[in-house]
Amino acid sequence: MTERQKDRPWLMRTYAGHSTAEASNELYRRNLAKGQTGLSVAFDLPTQTGYDSDHVLARGEVGRVGVPVAHLGDMRRLFQDIPLEQMNTSMTINATAMWLLALYQVVAEEQGADITKLQGTTQNDIVKEYLSRGTHVFPPGPSLRLTTDMIAYTVSHIPKWNPINICSYHLQEAGATPVQEIAYAMSTAIAVLDAVRDSGQVPQERMGDVVARISFFVNAGVRFVEEMCKMRAFGRIWDMITRERYGIESPKQRRFRYGVQVNSLGLTEAQPENNVQRIVLEMLAVTLSKDARARAVQLPAWNEALGLPRPWDQQWSLRIQQVLAYESDLLEYDDLFEGSKVVEAKVEELVAASLAEIERIQEMGGAMAAVESGYLKSQLVASHAERRGRIESGQEKIVGVNIFESTEPNPLTADLDTAIQTVDPAVEQRVIAALRHWRDTRYQPPFNHPRPCKALERLKEAARGTANLMEATLECARAGVTTGEWAGALREVFGEFRAPTGVSSAPVAVTAEEGTKLAEVRRRVDVTARDLGVGKLRFLVGKPGLDGHSNGAEQIAVRARDAGFEVVYQGIRLTPEQIVDAALAEDVHAVGLSILSGSHAQLVPDVLERLRVAGATDIPVIAGGIIPNGDAEQLRAAGVAAVFTPKDFDITGIIGSIVDEIRKANKLDPLEVPA
Repeated sequence: MTERQKDRPWLMRTYAGHSTAEASNELYRRNLAKGQTGLSVAFDLPTQTGYDSDHVLARGEVGRVGVPVAHLGDMRRLFQDIPLEQMNTSMTINATAMWLLALYQVVAEEQGADITKLQGTTQNDIVKEYLSRGTHVFPPGPSLRLTTDMIAYTVSHIPKWNPINICSYHLQEAGATPVQEIAYAMSTAIAVLDAVRDSGQVPQERMGDVVARISFFVNAGVRFVEEMCKMRAFGRIWDMITRERYGIESPKQRRFRYGVQVNSLGLTEAQPENNVQRIVLEMLAVTLSKDARARAVQLPAWNEALGLPRPWDQQWSLRIQQVLAYESDLLEYDDLFEGSKVVEAKVEELVAASLAEIERIQEMGGAMAAVESGYLKSQLVASHAERRGRIESGQEKIVGVNIFESTEPNPLTADLDTAIQTVDPAVEQRVIAALRHWRDTRYQPPFNHPRPCKALERLKEAARGTANLMEATLECARAGVTTGEWAGALREVFGEFRAPTGVSSAPVAVTAEEGTKLAEVRRRVDVTARDLGVGKLRFLVGKPGLDGHSNGAEQIAVRARDAGFEVVYQGIRLTPEQIVDAALAEDVHAVGLSILSGSHAQLVPDVLERLRVAGATDIPVIAGGIIPNGDAEQLRAAGVAAVFTPKDFDITGIIGSIVDEIRKANKLDPLEVPA
C-alpha cells in the first residue's frame, strides 16, 4: 500500500482567560508551550458588555469568566512576549468586537508587526447575543453597522483576519434543534452579507474576499451521527447561498469554514466523569468526516458544570485532541462517509428543513426583523422547554442524571473546593485600582496618550453620520480611552437595547393533565394563593449582574407560568437595587435569582440585605446557577431559602419547592402531597 500524506491537524485551542491580563498572559504562554496551536481569548463580562470594572453592574463579575481588558495597557500586558504576527488568535467578543480588534491592532503595531499578516477571528455575531448569550449593548440596526464597518475595514487592511464568526454554538445551548441552528446561523450570515453589499463600502468584485473571510462557530452535541450530518448540511447550504445569492464563483471562497466548541449544555454536575466520554463523542462529530472537518476545535473541561476549570482540566481536554490527531490514523484517509446512503438521507432531510426555515425568516424581513419581533427567541425558548420536558419524563436519557444514577464515590470530586479553579475576590479591587490609576496617568510618561475627549467626540460624530467607525475607534485606542468610555460614547448616540425574553409567547411544553406532577403543583399554587387571599401567586425571576446566560431563568419562568404563577421577568442585566424595587412594586411572593457567572457570592446577599432594609423579609429568595457546595452553604446561612444547581433537572419539582418556601415564609401549614 502506498503511503499517503497525512492531513494537517486542525487548530487546537483552549478557551482561556481570567483574573487579570498578567495572569492570563502567563496561562497563554504555558498553554502554547504544551502544544496548543492557537489562542482563544475569553473576556470577562464587563469587557463584553462595554463597562469598565468599576461600573455598578460589573460588581462580582470582574475577571470571573474571562480577562478584563479596559484599555490599551491591558491589551499590551495580555500579549506581552507573544509575537502577534506569528499567532492565530480567536477573540470571543461581540458587542465590543470593533473596540477589542482596534486594541489588538495597536498592540501588534507597537510590536512592529505587519498588520496585513495578522491572523485570527473576532466572533462579532450580535444576533445570537439577542437570542441566547446576552452580551448585546446596542439595538440591532447600529449593531449591524458596527459589524459591517469592521468587515469592510478588515478586508482592506487586515486581509487574513476573520472579522465575524457567525456563532450557532450558543443557539444549541439555548435549545436549538439542528435545523434551527443551521437556519438561524445562515439567516444571520445573509443579514450581514446583505448589509456589507448594500453599504457601498465593498465593491461587488471584492464580495468574494468578504465571503472567504466569513467563518462560523458551531456546537457539536452528543448525538454525533446527526451532528456530523449537520456539518455536511451546513457546508452544502453555505455553498448554495454564496453562489446563488451573492454570485461567488470561486469554490475556495465559498468553502464553509468553521471552528467548534463542543457542547457544554449536555455536561452534567451529576457523575461529572461521564463528561469526558461525552466530550470525545462530540469531538468525533466534527473531525471524523474529512469533507466536513472543523478548522479549529476547543473542548470544554469535564468539570465545567461544577465551576471554573483549572489549568490541569484544560490540559486534559487538549490532550484528548492530541491523542486523536497524533496517535490515531484518522488523518490518513479520505472522507469516511462518502457514498453512505444513511448519511446522505439525513443530510438531505436537514438541508430541506433548514432551507424552509430560512425562507420563513426571509419572509419576515430577515434575521434582524425576526429578532425584534421576538419570533426567534420564542422558538428557542419553546425548543428548550420541550427538551427539558423530555429529560424530566425520562424520554431523553442522560446517564447519571435520570438513568443509572447509583454511583461509586468519585475521587475526582472528593474535595469539591479543590476540583475547580476559584478566582480570588480581591482581584476585583486590584483591577479597579489599576483602572483608576490608568485613567489618572494615561496622559503622562511613559505613554503620553493624547487627551481622550477629542477621540471620543470624533467617535460620536462618526456614529451620528455614515463614516466607517473603525478609524475613529483606532484613534480612541491610541488615546488611551477605556472600554466603558468607548461603549458609553456609542450608547449616547445609538441607545441601548433590551432583547425580547421569549417567555410570554413560549407555548406550554409540559402537560398539566389530571394526575401529572404539574397538575399537582398547580393545585398547590392555587391553594396557597387562596390561603393568602390573593388572586394569583406572583414570582419574580431576576438576573442580577452581567451574566447573560438566561436559558435556566427562562425555563423556570415558563414552568412557573404553566403552574399558575403570575411571573415577573424583565430579562437580563439588572442591579440588585432594580430587582428589589421590582419585587416591592409588584408585591411578589418569592424572588428567584439566576446566576451562572460566579458573582452569586456578592450579588445574592446584596438582594437579601435590600429586602431586609425594606422590611420585606417575608419574601423568600431562591438562588440557582453554577454554585459550588461551599458557596451554597454560605448563601443558605445568609438567608437564602433554597439553592438549585444543574443537578436539579426536575423543573416542576423546583416550582413545587418554591411553593413550599412561600408557605413557610408566610407561616402556612405544609400541604400534603398525594402519595
